[in-house]
Amino acid sequence: MSNEGVFVAAVGAVTPLGRDAWSTAAAVRAGISGFAQHPYMIDAAGEPMRVAVAPWLDIECRGADRLEALLAPAIEQTLQPIDAAGATALRVGLALALPASRPGLPVDIDARLRASLARRFPNRFVAVATFEAGHAAGLLAMHAAFQKIAGGAFDACVVAGVESYIEPATLEWLEASDQLHGSGSLNNAWGFIPGEAAGATLLVGSDILSLIAPQLHGGVLSVGRGFEHNRIKTDTVCIGEGLTEAFRESLAGLPSGAKVTDIFCDMNGEPYRADEFGFTCLRTKEAFVSASDFVAPADCWGDVSAASAPLYVALSAIASWKGYANGEYAFVFASSESGERAAALLTFPGGHRE
Repeated sequence: MSNEGVFVAAVGAVTPLGRDAWSTAAAVRAGISGFAQHPYMIDAAGEPMRVAVAPWLDIECRGADRLEALLAPAIEQTLQPIDAAGATALRVGLALALPASRPGLPVDIDARLRASLARRFPNRFVAVATFEAGHAAGLLAMHAAFQKIAGGAFDACVVAGVESYIEPATLEWLEASDQLHGSGSLNNAWGFIPGEAAGATLLVGSDILSLIAPQLHGGVLSVGRGFEHNRIKTDTVCIGEGLTEAFRESLAGLPSGAKVTDIFCDMNGEPYRADEFGFTCLRTKEAFVSASDFVAPADCWGDVSAASAPLYVALSAIASWKGYANGEYAFVFASSESGERAAALLTFPGGHRE
C-alpha cells in the first residue's frame, strides 16, 4: 500500500520515561532506563520481578483503569493541533491497538476502553476500530487508518496503542512461559522486561495538514503486512518469511535509489526476534544504509507490545524535528506472537535543525 497523501501531523506518548512524546524521545536518545523492581511480585528465584512502570501511577490502579490512564493523555497530545486550529468539525477516526488475549487482561477490554474513551472524548471520533494483536497491532491500525484517509472516509485519524504487562496474573504467565527476564538458574536471561506505555499518532490528508499547521510532520509512504506461520511457542523454526513479506510490501514505497537510514523496532532480547530479523535482512538489506543500525527502545522502557508502533513513529518524527535523524527515510516494524507482522516506511524531508 503506497502513499496517497497521508501525513504524520502530531504524536503523543506516555511511558515510564516521560509523560509526553518529547520527554520520552529525549530519554530514549540518552539511553535512560525506566527499569525498577516490582513492589510485591517475586520471581521463581525469590527476587523482585524487574519491570518498567509509569512511576506516577498507583500500582493498585489495574486493568482497564490503568490502560485508560496511560492512553487518554497520549491521545490528547495528538489532538492539540486540531484544537489549536479550532478545527473540531473535522471527521476524525480512532484506530486503537490493544494487546492480544492473555491471562490478566480483562476479556472485555475492548468494550471497556471504548466506553471510557467515549466519556473522555464525547462525540470526538466519527468511528472507532480496535486491533487486538499485540506488537504489530499499531501498524495494522495504521494500515486501516491510511486506507480510510486516502479513500476520503476520514479527514484525520488518531492511531493509538496501549499496553501494560504489570498485572500480577500477566507477570506470572510471562514467567511460566519462560519469557520474563531474570538471572540465575531458575530464570531466563534471554527474556524481556515487562513494560507499560501508550503511544499515539495523528494521521491527516494533505489538505488538513495545511489547515492545522502542525509543529512537525512527515509522510507515510507505505505500510506492509505479513503473517508468520512458524511462531514462538511452537515446534517450528522461524526464518522470517512473514516479516519479509511485510518488509517487501512496505519497502515498495521507497523511491528509486533511496535507502532507509533510521530503523525502530520491537526487539526485546528474545532470540527468536533477532533470528527473524536476521533472515529478513538477508533478503532486503539493499534497501537499508545499515540494517544492523537500529533503535530498540525496549532497553529503555521495556517491552510495550501494542503501544510500540505509535511510539516508534513518535521517535522517528522527533528525531527529524530535533535534527539527530540519520536521514530522510525511517522504517518501523513489529512482530506479534500470534503471527501478525507489519512495517511502515516514513519520510521526513528536510526536518528541523537546531
